[in-house]
Amino acid sequence: MDRQTRPSFAPADSGAAATDATASAGAPARRSRRGWRVLAGLLFVVLLLVVGARLTWSWLNPLGEQTIDRSGPALLRSVQNLSRFEAATGNFQVIVDLEKDAKFVPDAIKGSRTLFVGAGNVDAYVDFSTLPKDAFTVSPDRTTVTVRLPHAELEKPNLDNKRSYVFAQERGIFDRISDFLSSSPQNQQELYVLAEGKIAEAAAASDLRSRADQNTKVMLEGMLKSLGFTTVTVKYAGEP
Repeated sequence: MDRQTRPSFAPADSGAAATDATASAGAPARRSRRGWRVLAGLLFVVLLLVVGARLTWSWLNPLGEQTIDRSGPALLRSVQNLSRFEAATGNFQVIVDLEKDAKFVPDAIKGSRTLFVGAGNVDAYVDFSTLPKDAFTVSPDRTTVTVRLPHAELEKPNLDNKRSYVFAQERGIFDRISDFLSSSPQNQQELYVLAEGKIAEAAAASDLRSRADQNTKVMLEGMLKSLGFTTVTVKYAGEP
């Protein structure tokens, strides 16, 4: 009876320790989640600022250029009557490789090389204004006619600006600085002139004129036969 029953506090102390351990372990996890939320919020704000700044810049466009055409109306200087038949057209394309070198100086310092694509048309025509009075010979019964024509000629090449362009260009340091400081940078007139010359040579070496002669002959035969002639003979200069 002398023994006294003492209460045991071990289970209670164990539960408190477990609670403290759980709380201490959950605190870093909550801080980690809070840190990720703050970081995600900052990134979202930065993204909104970047997108808003870009939209504002594109809307204001302070460095944008505005094209204003102040050109006056075109003036008609002269009118020329044409008495020729456009019988054929040739479509040509040439690549101009123009290189300019300086003596005793490397190309990287002084010099340039340009590749230019030139595209244009050349017309072949027969000029009827030069026909003599006896160019048409008609038989007494008006059933046969003989026509004598000059051979076809070639028009000047007509370069198409939309299809002609600089494909590649290399320039030395001095050339770049000179073009940058010049109020009138080097234009492409020389390239266009070279392209026109090469296209003209190609047209002269082609069968464009003979094709124009044949087309003119077919046109005249059809037109004169529709006027009642049964036999139409077309001869060109130099033919018996």
